[in-house]
Amino acid sequence: MSGARLDGELPLDRYAAIGDGRSVAIVGADGSIDWWCVPHMDSVPFFDRLLDPWEGGRFSVTPVDAFEVARDYLPDSNVLVQTFTTASGRARLTDGLNSGISGRLPWSELARRIEGLEGEVEFRIECRPGHRLGHGNPWREDSPHGDVLHIDGVIAAFRATDDVERVTRDDRHLVCSLVTSPGSRSLVAILASGNEPLILPPLADIDARLDRSSASWQEWARNLKIDGPYASTVRRSALALKLLLFSPSGATAAAATNSLPERLGGTKNYDYRYAWVRDVAYTIKAFLRVGATEEAKAAFSWLMGTIRRHGMPLHTMYRLDGDVAPAQETLDLPGYRGSRDVLLGNKARDQLQLGTFGDILETAALFVESGHVLDLLTRRLLGELVDRCADMWMQKDAGIWELDEVEHYTMSKMGCWTALDRGVRLAEKHQIDVQHAGRWRRERDRIRDWVDANCWSDAKQSYTMHPGTERLDAALLLATRFGFERRDRLAATRDAVVQELARGPLVYRYSGMEREEGTFTACGFWLVEAFALLGDLASARRQMDGMLERCGTNLGLLTEMIDARSGEMLGNLPQALSHLALVHAAFSIGEAEQRAPDAGSDG
Repeated sequence: MSGARLDGELPLDRYAAIGDGRSVAIVGADGSIDWWCVPHMDSVPFFDRLLDPWEGGRFSVTPVDAFEVARDYLPDSNVLVQTFTTASGRARLTDGLNSGISGRLPWSELARRIEGLEGEVEFRIECRPGHRLGHGNPWREDSPHGDVLHIDGVIAAFRATDDVERVTRDDRHLVCSLVTSPGSRSLVAILASGNEPLILPPLADIDARLDRSSASWQEWARNLKIDGPYASTVRRSALALKLLLFSPSGATAAAATNSLPERLGGTKNYDYRYAWVRDVAYTIKAFLRVGATEEAKAAFSWLMGTIRRHGMPLHTMYRLDGDVAPAQETLDLPGYRGSRDVLLGNKARDQLQLGTFGDILETAALFVESGHVLDLLTRRLLGELVDRCADMWMQKDAGIWELDEVEHYTMSKMGCWTALDRGVRLAEKHQIDVQHAGRWRRERDRIRDWVDANCWSDAKQSYTMHPGTERLDAALLLATRFGFERRDRLAATRDAVVQELARGPLVYRYSGMEREEGTFTACGFWLVEAFALLGDLASARRQMDGMLERCGTNLGLLTEMIDARSGEMLGNLPQALSHLALVHAAFSIGEAEQRAPDAGSDG
C-alpha cells in the first residue's frame, strides 16, 4: 500500500485509530498522527492536520524516501504496527496510547517504537502542535528530560532515545532525524495532560508499557463471548467500540473525529465527539451481547445518571463527562479535502427526538432480560420516561436523522411504541411501577394503529418516512429489531428499501440522499437484521458478506458513510453506529440460525 499524500492529505481508508480509554489518536499510513484531542476525546485537538493539511498539528514518523507500507493491528489489540519498505531497507513502527499496570494512566502517553528490520531507513520525525482551534500558540521550554511544550492549558513533553537527532527546535515545531539499521530499536513519545503537573517517566518504562498495553487489549478481547463465522470481525468492531468508550465516565463517543465530510466538498460536516443517547443505548446492547458486562454497566449507569442530572427535556447528546454538549460554532479551518464548514459542537443537541424514549427503554428491558436488576432510582426514572412518552408521542420531532424539518416521522412513532411496549414488559417483571401499565398498553396500541393508518403507502407497498410523503426511510429497517407488530408490512418495507435505496449491499439513509451524501454504513447492516429477523437467512448472509467486502479495506475500522460509486470512505471515524450495526447484524444471523438452523428464505 502507498502512504503517499495528495495535496497534503490521505484518503480516510489510510487512517487507523489508537486509544487509551480517554483519548483517541488517528494515525495515517505515512506514520503521521493527524488527530489527537488532549486530554479527552471531546477536548480541543492538540493535533488537527485532518482539518488543516498544511498548517495543522501533527506528530509524524515518516520515511524520507519513497516507501510502501503494510499496516495491521497486533492480534486482538488496538496497538498499531506499520512496516515501511524503501529502496534501502525496511523498518517497523509500533504505535499505542499506553495504559499502566492498574489500567488507565493519569496522563496521556503516546508511544512510538521504531525498529530496524533490513538495511537502513531514514525517518523524518516532526512534532508540531496545532493552535488548539485558535485558542492559543504553542511555546517550548527546555527541561532536564527534553522538550516541554505548552499551549492553552495543555502541557506536553517530547521524549526520545539518544539516537534520535534533534534538527530543529523552536516554539512551533520539533524536527528530528533517525536512521534505522537491522536490530535497532528507538522510541519517541509524547506525554501530555491538561492543567495538571506532568510525570516524566524513564523511556524504558514508556517502551515497556507499549507491550503491556497491547497485552491488556488482548486480555480484554479474549474474555469476550463471541463465536460463529463472523467472530473475528465482531471482535474487531468490539475493540473499536472499546476505543470510543470514555472510561472516566462510561459514556461512548459517536466517533473520535470532527467535521469529516459525508460528501467530499460538501457541507454536511459534523462534530461527533459526544455521547448520543441513541448510540449509548445501542452500545449497551452490543456490550451485553459480546459479554463485556463491565462496559455495559458503566454505560448504563452513565446514561441514567446523566438523564437524572439534567432532567427533562431530554437532550439528544451530552459531553462525555455528562455535561450538555456545546452549542455549534463554525471554525476558520480549510477542512478535510476542502470540505467546509468545520464545526465545533452540534446543533442537534436541543432537538426533540422522540425515538430516544424507545432507545432508553429498550436498553433497560435488555438489561433486565440479561439477568440484571435495576435500582429504585432508575426504576422511578424509567417510569417517568414512559409516562412522558405516552404524553408526547403525537408531537412532531426532528427524527432519527436530526432534520431541520419537523414531521411526524414514522420511525419516531415506532420508537415511542417500543418505549411503551418495554415499559409494559418491565412493569410485568416488577422492575418499574405497574400503576400506569394499563395506560401504556393502550397508548402502545394506539401508536401501532396510527402508524398503520397514516404511514403506509399502498403505492410503495411500504411504510414511508412520514405521513403525506412517498419517500422511503432505511431507519425503518430497525423496526424489525424492536419487534414492531406488523411483520408482513415490515417485510414489504424492507423489500421497498432494497429496491429504491440500495446500491448493491450499500444503502442510502432515505430517498434523495444519493445527490447529497454517500451511503450510510449502518443502514447496510440494518438490512442484514431485517432479513435475519424476518426469516430470510440466505439473504441476510449475502447482505452481510457484501457489506464486509465493501467495508473491509481499512483494518476493520468503519466510517459513517461509503461512496457507492468510488467505494471511498466518508464521514467521521471510527463511527460507533457503524460498528454497532455490524455487531448486531452478526448476532442477528447467529440467533436466527439457532432458532431455525435450516431456514433459508421468507415463508
